[in-house]
Amino acid sequence: MRDITTTAYAVLGLLAVRPWTTYELARQMERSFRHFWPRAESNLYAAAASLVRLGLAERRSEYVGRRLRQVYSITAKGRRELRSWIAEPGRGPVLEFEQLLKVFLADQGSKEDILANAAAAAAWARDMKSQGASISQTYLAGKGPFEERLALIALTMKFLWGFASLVETWAQWVECEVAGWPEAPAGWPARMDAFAETLQPNH
Repeated sequence: MRDITTTAYAVLGLLAVRPWTTYELARQMERSFRHFWPRAESNLYAAAASLVRLGLAERRSEYVGRRLRQVYSITAKGRRELRSWIAEPGRGPVLEFEQLLKVFLADQGSKEDILANAAAAAAWARDMKSQGASISQTYLAGKGPFEERLALIALTMKFLWGFASLVETWAQWVECEVAGWPEAPAGWPARMDAFAETLQPNH
């Protein structure tokens, strides 16, 4: 079973919560996974089909008025497989951060390019935290979906909030640091303290 994709397991995890139509699955995957498993939605149909083929999920057709829709639900075999997969520690994070890549290569561009990418990263972080605050307010008001899963939602939210705060802090530091740099890359200072910080305890 371990040739099943992580995206398929993500779908299986949602099916363990309740049955979903394909449309509902897509909406819920966008809501639940877009910040830490964004490719899930684009591979939804293939993942769902593979789960049915392996007997981990089942699909039934039903009509709502005149509209035919497909409803997916998890099987007993699927629940066993999901529990087995969750019990195995997963792989660590893989960072994909285009703004950071452009900062790293900015000696082929300009000082303004660094500042523009840092500003964009800070804007992304603020937007991420704004979304998180909105979600948190919903749960604090007792109106969030699947409140029986709130303990796990909180663990995930804590990470995402911390990650957004990390990006925001880094972007603000870059903006302050680079503002005083000369225009020519040859004059950009080497900040050895940034390297020394990695050798300090708790870094």
